[in-house]
Amino acid sequence: MREIVLDTETTGLNANRGDRLIEIGCIELINRIPTGREYHVYINPERDVPKEAEDVHGLSTQFLLDKPVFKAVAQDFLDFIADDPLVIHNATFDVGFLNAELARLQLAAITMDRVVDTLQLARRKHPAGPNSLDALCKRYGIDNSQRIKHGALMDSLLLADVYIELLGERQATLVLADTTERQSLERGGRRGPRQAAQRPAPLPPRVTQEMKAAHRAFVETLGGGSPIWLKYLPEKVS
Repeated sequence: MREIVLDTETTGLNANRGDRLIEIGCIELINRIPTGREYHVYINPERDVPKEAEDVHGLSTQFLLDKPVFKAVAQDFLDFIADDPLVIHNATFDVGFLNAELARLQLAAITMDRVVDTLQLARRKHPAGPNSLDALCKRYGIDNSQRIKHGALMDSLLLADVYIELLGERQATLVLADTTERQSLERGGRRGPRQAAQRPAPLPPRVTQEMKAAHRAFVETLGGGSPIWLKYLPEKVS
């Protein structure tokens, strides 16, 4: 199963009032394991970046001037995410900005039925919170020491680890079930007991009769007289 962990950075908080995308970062997961494939781009928002936004992500108007506009990268982005599920923290925010950019190009919107919102997952699993990305990294012991400022690719990498922890599938990502069993389960079958694999022949004993005799002789020298543990030793080896 292919999933895309996604994060964005923007010029502000409201896509309907002129704020724009300035960064997209994506991580590919296959069966919940990062493959190493990434999509990352900085975008010229065709407007200024307010100082309060720059203080959050560190991306300035000057830095973004020579970056491509969204129209130039839209198809590459859509090709990367394809039709696969998107894993996003506080998804309504990111999807709102992405859809605003897509609408400007008269491209189809991203629908929420393909989105997994990790903020909602976290709120169900940890109703007392806090459930920010930083808080979840701390809860699960995920190293976010490099996250000095927000960054779309860095946040996607961290979110990929958080997502697996939220699902409780850190070990399940090893995908131990064989194809036949998965197909049986998909058809509604029940998982039967798994039998441990047996060796074709038992391993030979590694303790020799001489070693046993030497051990008994040593034990008989301990404690003097007739120590009680002699009752529990096997018969003397001839």
